[in-house]
Amino acid sequence: MSRLIWGTRVTLFVAVSATVLAFLIGGSAGIAAGLLGGWVDAAISAAVNLIMSAPTLILALIVLSVMPNGLVVLILVMALLDATRVYRISRSLAQGIAAMDYVEAAWLRGERWWWILLHEIFPNVVSPLLAEFGLRLVFAVLFLSTLSFLGLGIQPPETDWGSLLRENKDGIIFGEWSALISGAVIVVLSLSVTAVLDGFQARSLRRGGQRS
Repeated sequence: MSRLIWGTRVTLFVAVSATVLAFLIGGSAGIAAGLLGGWVDAAISAAVNLIMSAPTLILALIVLSVMPNGLVVLILVMALLDATRVYRISRSLAQGIAAMDYVEAAWLRGERWWWILLHEIFPNVVSPLLAEFGLRLVFAVLFLSTLSFLGLGIQPPETDWGSLLRENKDGIIFGEWSALISGAVIVVLSLSVTAVLDGFQARSLRRGGQRS
């Protein structure tokens, strides 16, 4: 129980840190590419497509196997790989909003790109990106647990849910049910975050219906 509680702290710290960093990197790059377009969009999209051309898990295993072990390296690798997904979503949202009439009117008024970004683009992408944040957080927990189960995630003496699964997997052969506890915790967290997101989206839809 003590290792599970401590592993929960480590798991959530790494997953939340990687997800926040991924949204800062991918969200900023995606919104800038969607708003500015041109060579900025082409250059960033080319780099993102290059990273996404390789399977995420295999790429992470290759990078982590040659990099020094540590929480900072693990968080950076997870954040950079997840930022590519965030980039595509934020870029698509920004492109859709940039084509709206009120954004075109702002350009015609002579507003700067940073003013349009802060006052026209950003307020309209916050809600869908918050919903995506919850999903990316669940994926980050699952990805971290997978890496730790394979031996390239959290290293001893630290522990997380994936490490507990690896340490206790042999107990399943002898009917030791404690090996399934960390797996059950991952499932409970995933379902809880999904339920919160569903409630958030339903509330947003009700507000939109009342305004209309």
